[in-house]
Amino acid sequence: MREQVIRSEKIFEGRVVNLRVDTIRLPNGRTSQREIVEHRGAVAIVPLLDEETVLMIRQFRLAVNEVLLEVPAGTLEPNEPPIVCAARELEEETGYRASTLRPLFSQYLAPGYSQEILHVFLAQGLEKTAQRTEEDESVEVVPVPLARAVELVLSGEIRDAKTIAALLVTYYLLTSER
Repeated sequence: MREQVIRSEKIFEGRVVNLRVDTIRLPNGRTSQREIVEHRGAVAIVPLLDEETVLMIRQFRLAVNEVLLEVPAGTLEPNEPPIVCAARELEEETGYRASTLRPLFSQYLAPGYSQEILHVFLAQGLEKTAQRTEEDESVEVVPVPLARAVELVLSGEIRDAKTIAALLVTYYLLTSER
C-alpha cells in the first residue's frame, strides 16, 4: 500500500504554504508524481458563548470569491502547541478569552494533496476582551444558536469543511452529554 518517494522537488515557498512535486514508486513498481502542499497546521475553535450559542465569524474568502460563515481558525506558528494557537486565535478573531479549551479532534483537510492537519477545540467560559485581527483580516463576529448553525450546515449554507465538522461534532457531543 505504501508509495516510495524517489525524488522530491520544491516548486514554491510561500508565507503560508509550500509546494513540492514528489516522484514516487507505486507498490506495483510503476512511477508517478504527487503534488504536495506543505502547511504548518492550523486550529479551529468552536466558541460557546453559552450552552446554546456559538460565536462564528463572517469573512470574505478570495480563493472561493465568497463571504463565508465559519468558526474562528488560524495557522500554527513554528513549534507552537495547538492549544496555545487556539487561545491566541480565539482572542484575536472574536475578542473573547476562554477559561476552558477542550480538544475535540484533529483532521487532515485534504490528504490527497496536502499534509495540513487541523486541531479543533471547544472553547467555554468565555470572557470578553478585545478583538485584535491582523492587518490583512476583515472579520465580523456573529453569534448563532448552535441548533441554527447545524441547520445551516444541513441546508448547504455553511460550506466550509472545518466549520461543518467542528459544528457537527460539537452538537453531537453536547446533546449526548445532556
